[in-house]
Amino acid sequence: MNKRWALKDNTNHDDVIKLAAELNIDTVLSTMLVQRGITTFEDARYFFRPDYRHLHDPFLMKDMEKAVLRIEQAIAVGEKIMIYGDYDVDGTTAVALTYSFFKKLYDKIDYYIPDRYKEGYGISNQGIDYAAEHGITLIIALDCGIKSIDKIDYANERSIDFIICDHHLPGASIPNAVAVLDPKREDCEYPYKELSGCGIGFKLIQAYAEKNDIPVEEVNCYLDLVVISISCDIVHITGENRVLAHFGLQKINTDPCIGVKALMEIAGRTGTYTISDVVFSLGPRINAAGRIDDAKHAVELLIATDKDVAKEKSAMINVRNTERKGHDLNITDEALGMIENDEVLIARKSTVVFNEDWHKGVIGIVASRLTEKYYRPTIVLTRSNGHVAGSARSVLGYDLYEALCGCKDLLIQFGGHKYAAGLTMDPENLEAFIERFEEVVSSTIKPEQLIQQIQIDAELRLSQIEPKFFRILNQFAPFGPENMAPVFISKNVYVSSNAGLVGGSHIKMSVMQEDSAVFDCIAFNHGQYLEQLQSGMPFEMCYSIEENVWRERRTIQLNVKGIRFSD
Repeated sequence: MNKRWALKDNTNHDDVIKLAAELNIDTVLSTMLVQRGITTFEDARYFFRPDYRHLHDPFLMKDMEKAVLRIEQAIAVGEKIMIYGDYDVDGTTAVALTYSFFKKLYDKIDYYIPDRYKEGYGISNQGIDYAAEHGITLIIALDCGIKSIDKIDYANERSIDFIICDHHLPGASIPNAVAVLDPKREDCEYPYKELSGCGIGFKLIQAYAEKNDIPVEEVNCYLDLVVISISCDIVHITGENRVLAHFGLQKINTDPCIGVKALMEIAGRTGTYTISDVVFSLGPRINAAGRIDDAKHAVELLIATDKDVAKEKSAMINVRNTERKGHDLNITDEALGMIENDEVLIARKSTVVFNEDWHKGVIGIVASRLTEKYYRPTIVLTRSNGHVAGSARSVLGYDLYEALCGCKDLLIQFGGHKYAAGLTMDPENLEAFIERFEEVVSSTIKPEQLIQQIQIDAELRLSQIEPKFFRILNQFAPFGPENMAPVFISKNVYVSSNAGLVGGSHIKMSVMQEDSAVFDCIAFNHGQYLEQLQSGMPFEMCYSIEENVWRERRTIQLNVKGIRFSD
């Protein structure tokens, strides 16, 4: 699929020149800082030097004082407390963090993860019933609950109090809980709005520790769990999240908790972990527990205090991840076959596919794969508990959640973000939903949003890539949404030597410009350009700059995202 190259808008030239002079850096680097809203020396120091002091006061979050007070009361009189969380990476890390922190202080504490297949997403009546049967009178819900109006009312009828810690968008009303911590509440003045669910849990334990004179080390020791949630829930890596991610990665790379260490060992990946490594190496394994079996196994791993228990749990989760891969590939093949053999589906601006036998645990992954292939808003649906349930994924710039709002009369429930959502409907509404979703998408999506885009930060001459430039570029990390690894464009580049195929469809080559050194490149899935590249024709390419480590030798490598010839 051809991709659209989009050079980011020009920034304020005066700001760029002024910042480059103040920081004594290349204007390409100052351009990228200004693009990120960094225009002064102080802004840059904040950006390049994350500090624990940059974390906001947790008591700025609405209802935080109420939440801490209610937990203190529960502990003082010996109430039973239950930590409740969703079955994905964000939910399980949030439960593991909050449970582990309070378990050190208090032993009348339990946790609960809903069954993906029997209970579905979020707070369930079954979970509330479980609490009632076990004499639990306070539930702390993480990564869910902001729309659970009726469930909280049901809990109140059973004399069970709720503290909700959520990061999703609220509906028209806020649930009648003891405390509702959610920076996205319109009446919440907390300065940073993009925390993960686990991040909200972190702010809760931070507040409790502050109020009860617990050393800050007893809170920060859980930052490895926070960065896993930030990475895998695809939240912004800006502001407070960037600080949490920075120190979380430090923790993973120097002193991970027993469960995370066991997971890293079974994943078999060595070297320094980045956000991307967490997403592709640790995240799928944690998720696999809830997708294929029971997400409680993921929590048991992440709260483990015994190495043998952690080793056993990580091995089991790894097996589940292998099973997950099998389901994922089979269903992806079936879904692609359905689309390829249906002219109506191919012609649409949305993709909605349904098979009642598909495994519910992997349909989100399948939706992501179909979006990569056809690049349009995509929903994969299957049968679940007498209903039709699905996972949805979007394309850059298109608000999927808003599109689902246009179909809400056909849905039992839905929730999520701009780019990913879950939904449930009655089977008799399936055909009407497919048509309505296509109508909504067709009338609201821009033509350019249906063409995959490579966002380019700046034009660069290869001669500008020298050690100081690369050293400063690395300090832009950790990379993720709203702070992606920079992509550059260089023109009039040519192959200096060694252009050849590797792995069937990838190109390894060395390139240069007239005034530059030679740089090694890898161009994944660009095999079709080999003949032109070998001919010596000049071309332009967009790429990111990486460090390649081979037998302890470190070199700069360009990871090519796109190639264009002048004709």
